Amino acid sequence: MLRDDPDLLRELGLRVDAANLIDFGPAALARVAEAHRTESSVRKRLEAVARANFAAQAQTHAAVVELLDAESHNDLAGRLDHLARHRFGLAAGVVAAEGGPTPAGWRALAEGQVDLTLGHGRTARLGVVPTALGLFGERATEIGSVALIRLSLWCDHRTGVLAFGAADEATFTPDMGHELIDFLARVVERTAGRWPLS
Repeated sequence: MLRDDPDLLRELGLRVDAANLIDFGPAALARVAEAHRTESSVRKRLEAVARANFAAQAQTHAAVVELLDAESHNDLAGRLDHLARHRFGLAAGVVAAEGGPTPAGWRALAEGQVDLTLGHGRTARLGVVPTALGLFGERATEIGSVALIRLSLWCDHRTGVLAFGAADEATFTPDMGHELIDFLARVVERTAGRWPLS
């Protein structure tokens, strides 16, 4: 039946060889070639993700060294914003604290504002978060997406937030991992603890 239907043979990518047998070779080769193309494409995507992750880790480690060189709370906040804009290509980096005296260069938050912004008990929130735009002051109109990490500050464990803002809504998404940003937040907590609040 196959041998006598040239249209079907052509459609299936098969041919009749000289011994009056159906040759499945071209179809099999086509499937193997397609599988190789797919595998190659996936491999290239994985390699690109690995390169991006490695670059992000290297940038984060360099940022930590810069943050550790801060000489005051104000200097720490300034360095954080500078790193966000110039090292990571973001729109802004902000550090904020709830209640009590707020260091120069930091954003002051009302009691409970971190829970309202992050969600009660949550340690991180990434994505489009309209309630977080106030953290960025005059740059709020430039912010499309944010990465927010809860901070535990000073000996009385005041709550704060480390906030990065990006212009693009797709830069930070809820399904992204935030391990590197968590790491930066822990560095900010410990660095801020070096100086007494005035």
